[in-house]
Amino acid sequence: QVQLVDSGGGLVQAGGSLRLSCAASGRTSNIYLMGWYRQAPGKEREFVAKIRWSAPTTYYADSVKGRFTISRDSAKSMCYLQMNSLKAEDTAIYYCNAVRPGYPDAWGQGTQVTVSS
Repeated sequence: QVQLVDSGGGLVQAGGSLRLSCAASGRTSNIYLMGWYRQAPGKEREFVAKIRWSAPTTYYADSVKGRFTISRDSAKSMCYLQMNSLKAEDTAIYYCNAVRPGYPDAWGQGTQVTVSS
């Protein structure tokens, strides 16, 4: 089993920056990848970014490409999402995710990001 705690959300003006963090604990040795998803009111949860643990291969949604950067510290079992040039449409609850082969996906509790215009 693995537990995820995500944090770092808050209120920021358009054009500003925010850094989200996700701390994994428990059975972390077999993590294959970690990522971030977000869900705005009345909308489906959508993919934002993900990163492989064995090599820092990254993937981004088109809506955040060039503005957001995902990174990881495998020794500390931490994942980060640096969010720059924030827009009002980035407002959502952001959830950390971890994938381990043979196990259900793990999810953080969510952290609120609000971007004011």
